[in-house]
Amino acid sequence: MEVFELADVRKDLKETEGRSVEFFRSDTMSVLLFELAVGAEDTQKPHTEDEIYYIISGRGAIRVGDEDSPVQPGTTVFVGANVEHRFHSITEDLSILVVFAPPRGSLA
Repeated sequence: MEVFELADVRKDLKETEGRSVEFFRSDTMSVLLFELAVGAEDTQKPHTEDEIYYIISGRGAIRVGDEDSPVQPGTTVFVGANVEHRFHSITEDLSILVVFAPPRGSLA
C-alpha cells in the first residue's frame, strides 16, 4: 500500500519551486499536485492522455475546448486526450489533484 499526505506532497512541490509535482506513477496512471496562484497564467498545452482534475482548494474557472466552467473545492473535471484546456480567472489560490491515464507523457 502507498499512502500520501497532502502536506508532504506540498513540501515536495515547494522544494522543486514548480507548479506541479508528480507523486505517484504506475503502469496505468500518474497522479500530480498542481497549484496556481491568484492571477497566475496557466500555460499548459493539451496532453496525449486523458486527465481528471479534482479541485482541493481555491476558486477560478477552467476552459475545456470552447466551454468555461467555474471551479471550487470539490469540483471534478474530465479532460480528454489532446483537448485544449486551461485554468483562468483564479480568485483564490488553486490546489488541484491531477490524475493522468495512462501516465502523463506515456503516449507522447
